Amino acid sequence: MAGSAARGRGDRRLRWLLASSAASNLGDGIGKVAFPLLAVTLTRDPLLIAGLSATQFLPWLLFALPAGALLDRVDRRRAMILANGVRAVVVGGTAALVAAGGVTIWLVYAAALLIGFAEVVADSAANVLIPAVVGEGSLDSANSKLQACEIVGQTFLGGPVGSATFALFATFPFLLNSVGFAIAAAVLIGLAGSYRPRATGDAPTNLRAGLAEGFRWLKHSRLVLRLVVVAGLISLVSELAQAQLVLYAIEYLRLSEAAFGLFAFVGGIGGLLGAAAAPRLVKATSRRAVLVGGTACCGAAFTGMGLTGSPVAGAALFGLFAAAVVAVNIVLGTARHTLVPGELLGRVLGVWRTVVWGAIPIGALLGGVLTHALGSPARTFLTSGLLLFGVAGFAFVSLRQGAFDDESATEERVLHQDR
Repeated sequence: MAGSAARGRGDRRLRWLLASSAASNLGDGIGKVAFPLLAVTLTRDPLLIAGLSATQFLPWLLFALPAGALLDRVDRRRAMILANGVRAVVVGGTAALVAAGGVTIWLVYAAALLIGFAEVVADSAANVLIPAVVGEGSLDSANSKLQACEIVGQTFLGGPVGSATFALFATFPFLLNSVGFAIAAAVLIGLAGSYRPRATGDAPTNLRAGLAEGFRWLKHSRLVLRLVVVAGLISLVSELAQAQLVLYAIEYLRLSEAAFGLFAFVGGIGGLLGAAAAPRLVKATSRRAVLVGGTACCGAAFTGMGLTGSPVAGAALFGLFAAAVVAVNIVLGTARHTLVPGELLGRVLGVWRTVVWGAIPIGALLGGVLTHALGSPARTFLTSGLLLFGVAGFAFVSLRQGAFDDESATEERVLHQDR
């Protein structure tokens, strides 16, 4: 009976977190389409367009580590409420500027930067809150539901809603975005309880010592370190093309602003298919095979996009990329949770996200330079695709067969305990 009651409380708390995540991801999806579309109305310079994507992800490079360490010291629920509240205010102010005709590309950059810093806190807090709200429930199921919220909210709903409403009235998507973040903050008020992590007797006494412990563990964990490198390379190389997606769709494929949202919608379908297929593929083959094969599929998709001029083929190939990259992310996420000791997960996650998310602005800027130099976003997609084949080869060589087996996880944990 006690176990059933605990699971019931966990289910209720998980529902509050999922409801907040659904609202915030819908806001994210709308904003990730509306901001580039707004930028395109202000400039067609590929460097400035790529710079916006870089600005949105730059906070992950600068702030993921300290944010992760700070979240080990504060109430995670309250941190999420504050972060979503900040995002609601910033996007609301952007909507007011768009309505008044006073927005410039540099104000768009500033808004994207502020939203990015708040996003680091909100997303990291949601990730580390999962074990606390699930209780005796299934972590695998909870993470799957959280990822489904992200895919549906950001791509299925957010992309089409953002592009369609922008085409009707440029202020409208930013208003919806602001409301989504406000609802995400308000819903978390219903998540009862304290979510401040308990301090342990041997826990580091300051932020620097805590981060140093995480770095020491990662330095000696060769498998996790290699996975971080592979994940960072995938992020860097794929962003060369992804940052140019709006130009690829509107200028190269000649799609309208509204059709661009439907183009992204196909990516959402691919993402859901990838999420559904990944566990079956792992069971049929291995995690290493899904990681290497999925990365190669990403390369094939972007190579094809660079070679085709058909909007239908381009959208289908983008769907293939989304399916493959989601499958790869699921394998990497499972490996991270399996191999990293729970008491170090927050700090290792901070390092992981600093590398992976921090690679995105670098890739975005390099993508803008490539498009400027090559004269076409399609050629940037082709270059990105060929490089992704190289990343797949590196993963195949650097990760030994059976690297993600349970024995590897036990080996990593024993290594940590011995030290």
